[in-house]
Amino acid sequence: MDLTPIINGLYGIPVVGLVFQLAGYLVSVIPQNGPNIMQQATPLALGAICGVLCERSGVVNIAIEGTMLAAAFTAWVVGVAIQPMFGTPNPSDIFGITLPLLIALAAAVLVAMAISALHAWLSISLRADQIISGTIINIAAAGLTGYLNQLISQNSPAGAGEFARFVPPAALTNLPVIGWVLALLLNQGPISISVIVLVVGTQVWLFRSRWGLRTRAVGEHPRAAETVGIDVIRTRYRNVILGGVFAGLAGAFLSIEATNSFQQNMTAGRGFIALAAMIMGRWTPIGSFGAALLFATFLQIGTLINIAPPSGQLGSIMAGVPPQLFDALPYILTIVILAGVVGRSTPPAADGQPYEREAAT
Repeated sequence: MDLTPIINGLYGIPVVGLVFQLAGYLVSVIPQNGPNIMQQATPLALGAICGVLCERSGVVNIAIEGTMLAAAFTAWVVGVAIQPMFGTPNPSDIFGITLPLLIALAAAVLVAMAISALHAWLSISLRADQIISGTIINIAAAGLTGYLNQLISQNSPAGAGEFARFVPPAALTNLPVIGWVLALLLNQGPISISVIVLVVGTQVWLFRSRWGLRTRAVGEHPRAAETVGIDVIRTRYRNVILGGVFAGLAGAFLSIEATNSFQQNMTAGRGFIALAAMIMGRWTPIGSFGAALLFATFLQIGTLINIAPPSGQLGSIMAGVPPQLFDALPYILTIVILAGVVGRSTPPAADGQPYEREAAT
């Protein structure tokens, strides 16, 4: 059955037709760009999980942006430093893995864990204001990486390369209805593909394990948790440092999987969008991943509208809109969602509250 006359009729309805045209445009471009959407969602989802682990234990971590940026720089600069030692290694058939890439990835994660440990020490042991602690880390990371990048990039050094994407069989990606979803999830590098496993794993771990129960107890009622033998301080330290692993993966993704380079402030606010995804996802890994996909879709749509705007009346209208507005779509969405969701989402009761053990009597 030819649906063209019906579609054209819907598109021709005044005002409402524009909505149908926009829906048709999205339906046509989103499946084709599924892998790119997942690429955009990867650092957001990993950063959001970092936030979930921290805030579920009662520590606000707005230093995700700076941690990701430092990890991205570390992955790149370690690759630059060790690449000459290995010459030109032959990439593995699986994701193009080389030893320099693995070392760069490990270095990024370790640096992110060290920064997270610093934030934990300031927030938990010194009981400093957690927002100020995170802000200091963000500013320091932006300044140091920007300065060091200028020094190193003057010599145009070569990095360790980048992870390659897995190419799923066409028999899977061509399946009706679900083929584009499989392409979205599987046509990725190792860090992106690991996101699904990490999201499901942390969801189960957080809500179906002893560790998760203790974490949530510490984030809700730390005093009561301590009375039943849970070490609140140690639990918070462990969760914040573990969250650093996810922020480190997010940063490494930007510089050794999505690209093979480092640019100043290349996180571009993704750490803060990750926090918005965490809130929208109601402090759950799966919910945060869904929110990250939504934000990533808007990031990709903003790019697509600039490159390949829709045809017809909708295209004519969009041609008169400044392209910078489309680039700002994800951030506008962040504000709108936060304005509508924050009041309805309830964070852990002890989130952001320093804990001090009662003195023994």
